[in-house]
Amino acid sequence: MTRYLHGHAAPVVSSHAARTAETSAGYLLPHLRPGQRVLDVGCGPGSITLDLAQRVAPGEAVGVDASAEVVETARAAAREAGDERTSFEVADAMALPWADDSFDVVHAHQVLQHVVDPVGLLREMARVTRPGGLVAARDADYEAMTWAPAHPGLTRWLELYRAAARGTGAEPDAGRHLLGWAHAAGLTDVTATASVWCYADDEAREWWGGQWQRRAVESGFHDEVLRQGLSDAAGIADVVEGWRAWTHSPDGWFVVVHGEVLARVSAAD
Repeated sequence: MTRYLHGHAAPVVSSHAARTAETSAGYLLPHLRPGQRVLDVGCGPGSITLDLAQRVAPGEAVGVDASAEVVETARAAAREAGDERTSFEVADAMALPWADDSFDVVHAHQVLQHVVDPVGLLREMARVTRPGGLVAARDADYEAMTWAPAHPGLTRWLELYRAAARGTGAEPDAGRHLLGWAHAAGLTDVTATASVWCYADDEAREWWGGQWQRRAVESGFHDEVLRQGLSDAAGIADVVEGWRAWTHSPDGWFVVVHGEVLARVSAAD
C-alpha cells in the first residue's frame, strides 16, 4: 500500500461510513446469492461490508483493512447492528491471509486508486476467489469529476489532489484503468461499467461540500499536500473557500464518475 492519501481523520471515516452497498456496489448486487462467502478488501468502517453480509445471509462476509483503528470502528458497527456473522480483520491487501479459492466474491471499493501495484492487488484478489466466483472493483476517476458553478478553489483542489496522489505512487484516475488492470492481472471474463454519485440538492451539497471543507484541513490530503510542498496554508484556504462557495450555491452540482469491473474467475485465471 502507499501512504493512504485520505488518512483516517474523523471527517474521512464518517464520510466512508455513509456509503452503502446500494450507493457504492450496485453493479455487484444482482450477482449476490444467499450462502455465498464474501471478502471486502479495504473495508474501512464496514458499512458496505455489513450491507453485503445481509445480501448473502446465511453466508459469511469478512472485511479487511490495513488500519487497526478503522477495523475496530467496523467491529463496533457490527455489534451495534446485532450482526454476529460478519467479521473484520487487520490485513495487508497485497498478501491476504487466506488460502487460494476461499471466497465466492472478493470486492474492493475505492482501493485500487490508493495502491502502487493495482494489477498485483487484482491478482491477489483473484487468488483467493473460487473458480466461478467474482472479483469486483469500483474506483473513482478524479480527472473525470465535474461540477458547477466553476470556482478557482475547486480547480486548485482537483489539481492538488491528483498531484498528491501521484506523489504517493498511486493513480487518482483509477476508474478508467480498471478494465486494463484486470486484463493485465490475467483476468479474462471481465465486464466493465460506470456509474456516478451526483450531489445536486441542498442536503447533498451540505454533506459533500461540508465534509470536503473539513477534509481539506483535517485529513491526510492536507498533510500530504504540505509534505510534498505542493501548496501552503494560504493555498489550502483557497481550496476551503472554493468548497464553501460551492456548498452554499443553489446551483451547486457535482458528479463523481466511477469505473467498475466484474471479473468471473476461471480455473485457468
